[in-house]
Amino acid sequence: MPLKRVILEMGTGNDLHGGDYTKAAIRAVNDALHHSSLGITRAIGADIESMHVEVTVGVQEPDQVDTDAVKATLPHGQVTVKAVKGGVDVPDENSDDFTIIANAAIVVKLDLP
Repeated sequence: MPLKRVILEMGTGNDLHGGDYTKAAIRAVNDALHHSSLGITRAIGADIESMHVEVTVGVQEPDQVDTDAVKATLPHGQVTVKAVKGGVDVPDENSDDFTIIANAAIVVKLDLP
C-alpha cells in the first residue's frame, strides 16, 4: 500500500541568547508535537511505530543543527530529519548577541489503501 500523509503539523522555537541552532530546532519540533494528537493511529488500528515521520527544520545556519539530536526527541515512528535554510536570526543592535528563531514542519505518513 502507498504511504499517505495523514498529519502535517508546524511549530516554532527559539534560542534567545545562546546561538544554538539545535536548541531552537528541538524547541520548534516540541512545539509542533504539542499541537498534535495521533488519534488516527488508534482509530484505524495502525502500528504507531510503523509511521513515517518526516521532520524539516528551517534555520539560518542549517549545517549547525545536530539532526540526530532533533531525531532523538521524536517518540514514535521511522523518523528522518533534515535542516534547511529558513527561520530568522534577530541581531541585538546593542551587542554581538542574536536570537535564533527556527520553524519546524512534521509530516506523518501511514501505509494506507
